[in-house]
Amino acid sequence: MSRRVALSLAAGVVVLGGAGAVAIAYAENQPPALAHSTARYTAPEGKRDGSFTFTTEVRTSSGVKSLKVLPWPGNSSLAEKEPTAKDMTAAEAATCKPAGKDTVRCAYRTGVTGADAASSPRGSWHVAVLATAGDGTTTLDTKAAGFTVG
Repeated sequence: MSRRVALSLAAGVVVLGGAGAVAIAYAENQPPALAHSTARYTAPEGKRDGSFTFTTEVRTSSGVKSLKVLPWPGNSSLAEKEPTAKDMTAAEAATCKPAGKDTVRCAYRTGVTGADAASSPRGSWHVAVLATAGDGTTTLDTKAAGFTVG
């Protein structure tokens, strides 16, 4: 092998190695990604309570530190100014379990009493979600899913 070819190969390896390191560093600093988010509302019936359930998958290379969930009515004051990350600090946390490499499946469930349903606004609702990764990066999706209270 000529000296020129050997130097070219060595330079190529250095360039490719550097690009790989940049790609890995970039991938590690990506905010959490939400996928397959669903919300389900079941109204109370008779003496039986209803429920609200939200599920989503979160993908992040640094793990999920927390996932906060806030259902909000579309015809409320939040509709004018959607929930912020600060609003989400008081929201309730979902439970997350591993679901594959760099992915967790999170679920939030709460009961809905007859009194809760009677005092809730009717119509379209949204679910705001704040995902916080282990490295501190966050993703806020103010309309991760929707449901209707009828």
